[in-house]
Amino acid sequence: MIHNPYLQSFRNYLKLERSLSNNSIDAYLSDLNKLFQYFESTGEVRLVKDVTSDHLKLFISWINELGMLPSTQARVVSGLKSFFSFLMLEEIISDDPSALLETPRLVRHLPDTLETHEINAMIEVIDASKPDGMRNKAILETLYGCGLRVSELINLKISDVFEDNEFIRVTGKGNKERLVPIGNIALKYINIYLQETRVHLSIKKGFEDYIFLNRTGTRLSRISVFSIIKTLAIKSGLRKSISPHTFRHSFATHLIEGGADLRAVQEMLGHSSITTTEIYTHLDRDYLKGVITEFHSRS
Repeated sequence: MIHNPYLQSFRNYLKLERSLSNNSIDAYLSDLNKLFQYFESTGEVRLVKDVTSDHLKLFISWINELGMLPSTQARVVSGLKSFFSFLMLEEIISDDPSALLETPRLVRHLPDTLETHEINAMIEVIDASKPDGMRNKAILETLYGCGLRVSELINLKISDVFEDNEFIRVTGKGNKERLVPIGNIALKYINIYLQETRVHLSIKKGFEDYIFLNRTGTRLSRISVFSIIKTLAIKSGLRKSISPHTFRHSFATHLIEGGADLRAVQEMLGHSSITTTEIYTHLDRDYLKGVITEFHSRS
């Protein structure tokens, strides 16, 4: 089994040096196991140092024939490149067989977004008389007002809110922290929830600082937030496919449409690459045409 001596060391490398999340690490290791299973089934390779670029190309062809999506294939290639780069760093191999691997060309799909009136419609159907009503209003206003990922929302703490400066501290992918502005409306509903609803909960030990709690006094789960969003979308009569991430997309889209600087949006979203943020520039062709008309000398 060629993977036995190296997987744990690779896991430590991804966690400590690359600062990847546990989910990303598990995905990388799962993809590597597919490679090792392929080698075992073909019997061509028994040692890591014997792997060649041709072996890897045959493996990529194999997963393509299995019907694996291009996006998943791209992740596999990324994982292979990371693994063999790690082996090079550790001087386990002298040549990188993944160096010439090409990532499958991906079709970039524009994310679904909500109009402002659609967001308002979802907030308006929330029953504020119910114990979780004000919490759910605060959730929607924070998702849309700050462009948070659902994992960032459920991990948001009271100590992360700097009300006087109107900023929140967000812990994103790879435990990277960033400061994101928070508007008066989101702050208003967070404070109402904290002062009028949350104070009546019996909070379990260890969850005292988390903002969004469930009825048992523990941190709200990702699944619960998805469920809240789906229920409110149905109640408000929206037919779009809506998730917590839709509010993040809407946040970015509305900023770009309003003329916000792309670098500023990148910083607020916590994107490591400007390329990821650039997808939002495709959402408003009229805005881009307006920029050309106003600023280009040949317009």
